[in-house]
Amino acid sequence: MDSTSAAHSHLSEFEIWWKDHYNFLNDKGYKLRSRYSPDWVPSWTNTNKVDIECEDGIMPRHHSLLDARRTQDGARVSLKRIDVSRHPYEIKIGRYFCSAPLSEDPTNHCVPIYDVLEVPTGNNLVIIVMPLLRDATDPYFDTVGEVVDCIHQLLEGLHFMHKHHVAHRDCMQLNILMDGSMFIDAWHPSDQFMSEDFKRVARHRTRTQSPPRYYYIDFGISRKYDASNTNPLEIPIYGGDKGVPEFAEAYTKPWNPFPTDVWYLGHAIQETFLDRYSGVEFLSGLVTDMMHSDPTQRPNMDDVFSRFQVLRQGLSKWKLRSRVAHDDERSLFDFLAYWARRIQYIVRRISPTHTSL
Repeated sequence: MDSTSAAHSHLSEFEIWWKDHYNFLNDKGYKLRSRYSPDWVPSWTNTNKVDIECEDGIMPRHHSLLDARRTQDGARVSLKRIDVSRHPYEIKIGRYFCSAPLSEDPTNHCVPIYDVLEVPTGNNLVIIVMPLLRDATDPYFDTVGEVVDCIHQLLEGLHFMHKHHVAHRDCMQLNILMDGSMFIDAWHPSDQFMSEDFKRVARHRTRTQSPPRYYYIDFGISRKYDASNTNPLEIPIYGGDKGVPEFAEAYTKPWNPFPTDVWYLGHAIQETFLDRYSGVEFLSGLVTDMMHSDPTQRPNMDDVFSRFQVLRQGLSKWKLRSRVAHDDERSLFDFLAYWARRIQYIVRRISPTHTSL
């Protein structure tokens, strides 16, 4: 076995697909990391290191997603492989939100599509190119204002979709990501805790210092409806969150997907904030109503966003600067570090929120 063949024995089956399309993607202007090059020699070869200590030794988490660099400008992008015979609407809806004037609307939080690549002899496979985003819950939130900014963007984003008659149908926690505004170091796409070169922990600022923008991703089971259809009905399709109350009643019964979206987002807020942070109890009433077991009793997104705005207007600057403590951050050191940051924000007159009412 030659050195190249030996190197590629480290790749999983789904990674081999990306390796086999390395040159195709390179010709299209997208360069994969060295791990997927046909000429790859692992960086730990003839060293005392092991694979998990090296940038090119980390396996990606998702078989249909991979990162790349756009050769035109060096921008980091995310590549998603899609079978259009299974998900015929994802590109259509994504492009709809990327078209003017919707793409220019600041309340649009749908992930933009930069490019669509038809895979040669791909049997209905295409690759969509998007910005490289990261987990919206990491690093931890620091203040009430940071939580308010996040929820404001998520509510206005789903409100925007519904206003344009699109039901996401899978707007769960894992389908909410953010950009890299907070990060001093580029992070490693397969281990977001580490820097891109895997030499140190990726350094970052707080959300107060460098506010991120939050995005909805994955429109694979989304649907767009005619404006005249005020009560669309669909047979349930389970997304990533399997807890939707109405789906448990009768799997073959059709439901309006818009109230289900409200439940999904309410549950995402519950899981992300109310279950893990102190100091966010003011959200509980609204979230409880969003997760009502009867979908006909849930507020629509017009009502949800209006109620949130009223809640937000009732929060003083002192409250917005106050700490939200994650379950894993309850030590005296964490408390003192928060107060050092808070004093710095006040002295430098850094606003506790960055989204406008």
